[in-house]
Amino acid sequence: MIKAVIFDMFETLVTLFTGRTYFSEHIAADLSQPIEAFRKCWHETEKDRTLGKYSMEEGLAITLKKLGAYSDANVQMICRKRREALSDTFNNIPPESIWLLKTLREKDFKIGLITNTFSDERDMILLSPLYPLFDSAMISYEQGLLKPDPQIYQRAMQSLGVTPKECLYVGDGGSHELTGARDLGINAIQCTWFHNKAYEPHIPCPLLDDFPHADTQADVLKFCNEL
Repeated sequence: MIKAVIFDMFETLVTLFTGRTYFSEHIAADLSQPIEAFRKCWHETEKDRTLGKYSMEEGLAITLKKLGAYSDANVQMICRKRREALSDTFNNIPPESIWLLKTLREKDFKIGLITNTFSDERDMILLSPLYPLFDSAMISYEQGLLKPDPQIYQRAMQSLGVTPKECLYVGDGGSHELTGARDLGINAIQCTWFHNKAYEPHIPCPLLDDFPHADTQADVLKFCNEL
């Protein structure tokens, strides 16, 4: 019997592919840097930025110094444009996401969040109308853990007071999150409602045949009742 539903954030409850987007190719263009050189240096700090070892500003400073493109003005410009893009994401939360979380709460399901984030994304989540709807939020930047590390799922379940079999994990599949959940005995489904918005090279995860698909937010409720 499902007692708790744990969600991913990006490409699950919100999508980065709405309004203004600001990905690595946009940053490289603003810096007049070759895209592959920038991506290589930028990705070298990704894990530590996700684990909370570097803020967005600190990670950018390290990257730009390696590229010979560092200035405080460049760091601030990139951070500002990222915040603008993230503002578009969180100002356009689909009403279906709010509806789903509120409906689950009304039906007495516990609601959790496990998300791999950088510092600026964490800040947006904390200020969003979604945040008060979670009974537990495991944000990698705060936890010092990231999916698919088993410990971050275990912390979420402990906080929610449930066992793996009592959990449903819902995510787009990025960061091997669904496999990580399933390996612990958690029921895992891939949400596909944002899948057609993503584009290469930023598609977090292809459609996975070995997981059930939720094509609409309402499908999550069906899985809760069926499992």
